[in-house]
Amino acid sequence: MKSLIKNHGLTIFTLVVFCMQMTNLFAQDSLKYFVIKVVDERTGRGVPLVELQTTNSLHYYTDSKGIIAFYEPGLMDKKVYFTIFSHGYEYRKDGFGNRGIALTTTPGTTETLKIKRTNIAERIYRITGEGIYDESVKAGLPVPLKHPVSDGKVMGQDSYVEVLYKGKIYWFFGDTGQESYVLGNYGASGATSELPGRGGLDPNIGVDLTYFVDSNGFSKPMFKRGDPGAVWISWAVNLKDEKGKENLYVHFARVKGLGSVYEMGMALFNDSTQTFQRLLPTHEWINDGYAVSNPVRVTVDDKEYIYLSGGFRMRRVLADGQHVTDLKSYESFTCLAPGTTLSDTSLNTERSADGKLIYGWKADTKETTAATENKLLSSGKIKDNEAWWKTSDIVTGKSIYAGPGTIYWNKYVKRWVMIASANVGEVYYFEGDTPTGPWVYGRRIISHEKYFFYNIGQHPLFDQENGRIIYLEGTYTNFLSGNPVNTPKYDYNQIMYKLTLDDERLSLPQPVYHLKTVKGKDEYLMRDAVDSLNLWSAIIDIPFFAIPPGRQADSLLPVYAKQTKQGTELSITRSQGNEKILFYALPAMLQNNINNDTANKTVVLLYEFQNDKYQRFYSVVAPGTNGNSNEKSSAIARVWRNPTSLMLLDYKAKPVPLK
Repeated sequence: MKSLIKNHGLTIFTLVVFCMQMTNLFAQDSLKYFVIKVVDERTGRGVPLVELQTTNSLHYYTDSKGIIAFYEPGLMDKKVYFTIFSHGYEYRKDGFGNRGIALTTTPGTTETLKIKRTNIAERIYRITGEGIYDESVKAGLPVPLKHPVSDGKVMGQDSYVEVLYKGKIYWFFGDTGQESYVLGNYGASGATSELPGRGGLDPNIGVDLTYFVDSNGFSKPMFKRGDPGAVWISWAVNLKDEKGKENLYVHFARVKGLGSVYEMGMALFNDSTQTFQRLLPTHEWINDGYAVSNPVRVTVDDKEYIYLSGGFRMRRVLADGQHVTDLKSYESFTCLAPGTTLSDTSLNTERSADGKLIYGWKADTKETTAATENKLLSSGKIKDNEAWWKTSDIVTGKSIYAGPGTIYWNKYVKRWVMIASANVGEVYYFEGDTPTGPWVYGRRIISHEKYFFYNIGQHPLFDQENGRIIYLEGTYTNFLSGNPVNTPKYDYNQIMYKLTLDDERLSLPQPVYHLKTVKGKDEYLMRDAVDSLNLWSAIIDIPFFAIPPGRQADSLLPVYAKQTKQGTELSITRSQGNEKILFYALPAMLQNNINNDTANKTVVLLYEFQNDKYQRFYSVVAPGTNGNSNEKSSAIARVWRNPTSLMLLDYKAKPVPLK
């Protein structure tokens, strides 16, 4: 026994000495590097995905901590010029218009460079792939992940889906590249992470994934292999059965390239095998249409639904296993005539007796996607102001087709927040009064120069400070971007961004509702008041948009509302001191120093009209138009035009709190 203890003690002693020696070796090795740290000049945080290029075309990229450990035998202890580039960031120009700097590359020293962020959202780290913190490890710096350079032998991963299941976050990805061969895992990949505050990392720091792996340690297929094609998971949901047991369902497609589908349907997670089992029949789902979707739980008339938004479409289904697995139980939010099938080419719309387009939840009816809308527009079956997804950039005023990535209720702004992709590599932020909108004005928060960033999504489980801070991610890839060069390590991987919603650039115009009360008075209210007073059914129209209280900017002025016997009276001054701010707007007379962000074609004059009974009403239609020339009028402010004739108000949908 003494001998065993003695030998065991020697083993421990030898191991400790070995670890100390290895630590010293790593520390000594790190001294050979010249460390470059690139930080956001506003936050001081290291910026991932910053490219530094020498004059002989050597390219280096910062890791998730903003670090480059530079070592080139022929370029050490010399003054070396680096050109600096990063998507959504810019380094200052010199006198010749070059963005870069000459640095003395002394081993064992560090140089910190500040870079200006042009994106509103802040890029904070890469989630998947090899070498997430490789430069920091080489430099001997601390890192937050347990596997900072290689996890699950994953080289690249496409498109995430997440769901809270049995106390953990379950992640599923599409095509996954591996280290040992050019072909990887095309049967969908999976991983878990702990919730923040329950063993998981603060999302501001990182996401520590634990992959489901095969016998070789590589991220294994979530679906049984052997069948041709790749398996993509489009959405996942956790539903309890009648006994209270949690069941993890996913919608999947087995595809051939991008054009055809072998099979599509629902599958159930098997905890013992850590794989998915198909729920037959799957052939009925083939023409269902694949799109990465965002499941949101809501209640409508005391029934719980799952709303699915994604790929310019919105669907819903009752939140239980029986209905989720039955294709016929799904409803589409659409303007098409009830019963219109996917194979129908006529695409007839549904209209009321007075000609108004009818959008609503319809069973067994084709969805109104962006492609469908374009066909309806080109054929003249709907007008430009009847398009659902045709939104506007608040800065330029230009129309954009912003396909929904995710839609979630946000406690901080007290509205639904949509994170959406538009043009290649661009991400937009929107706020809507209901899950279906109106989605009108958006602000670009992320851009990439000739690089794709798709399947965007917010992580509501990561919301901080009551939703003031949100996190979102997407797949960074040169696919379909036109860029012939792949960014090493970052290409075809997931990147996390952080967005702070009290940024005044995110103060977006929202609907101001015109209501007719039971007493016949004209009133003007915004969402909070309409919802708290349950006056949704009293809304007549949306005459204009304005900035809600609490979201004002420096160039805006408050517009006060006073309730009189005749109805709402708006004013830019307080006469009695008890009027409440209804919204913020621009002055009627724009000054030369007003930012061009708001001085575009979307801004219009708001007129007050008064008839001989001293009744007031408000419109952006100029005096003398539509027979209103006999009424007294005056311009009180500038507001934002309502470009749509639609009132897509799914106001009965109430968010179910995340558990």
